[in-house]
Amino acid sequence: MKLKYFLSLLPLLLIFVDTYSQSTDTAWKKIYRATPTKINDLVHTRLDVKFDYNKSWMYGKEWVTLHPHFYPTDSLNLDAKGMTINDVSIVEAGKNISLKYIYTTVAIFLSL
Repeated sequence: MKLKYFLSLLPLLLIFVDTYSQSTDTAWKKIYRATPTKINDLVHTRLDVKFDYNKSWMYGKEWVTLHPHFYPTDSLNLDAKGMTINDVSIVEAGKNISLKYIYTTVAIFLSL
């Protein structure tokens, strides 16, 4: 009996929720929120990691394959918060070519 009563009121409840959701504030629609500029396309990522659970650390290496999205580029911005960077290099023909980089507490900036 209770289930039958609940099911009969369900359509009214759904209409109320739908009406209420449409009458909320729409001021957020007037604020322009652009997507970030896409400079590079991420093609492939490879990780080699080890975990130290006692220190809550992760040791590892990362290989990233990128291509310019549209225009050629000579720099790269990486979000590297809380990381210790030991080396940044390009792998060409199986050889590592070290790159100059600037590492801040927020990001790493590469110049090619």
